[in-house]
Amino acid sequence: MTTYISVELRTLVQTRARGLCEYCLIHSRDTYVGCQVDHIISEKHHGLTIAENLALACAFCNRAKGSDIGSVAATNGQFTRFFNPRTDAWLDHFAMQGALIIPRTAVGEVTALILAFNSLDRLLERQELLAKRRYPPPEFVQPMVPGTN
Repeated sequence: MTTYISVELRTLVQTRARGLCEYCLIHSRDTYVGCQVDHIISEKHHGLTIAENLALACAFCNRAKGSDIGSVAATNGQFTRFFNPRTDAWLDHFAMQGALIIPRTAVGEVTALILAFNSLDRLLERQELLAKRRYPPPEFVQPMVPGTN
């Protein structure tokens, strides 16, 4: 079951994210199909269609995440939740090294792995954007901070 997301709610999510995928930080203008509104906790897992449970996600991140909520981290062998853009600060869980997105925590590890942040095609895309000074986007200079929803 997919709940309808109103125009007002979609606009709020897009504005709050400043057009950035809240997972990999690519700007919607730099993707072929733009970004989509994602349920952070899917409806399948009883996530609500409310602003606090919605994030802007590029098609790659949204498709890879699907209805998953986490995975087993190789570093500790424990089931670990994914990064949550509403409650987590991106820089607490990830670092940038050129085009690579480097996990800093188990949360970052499972998110980067399952969402395939560093797959070859995504690295090439980010390298091209880095060369054009479009990644990380200027909006990221002042990172999205939880509590400023």
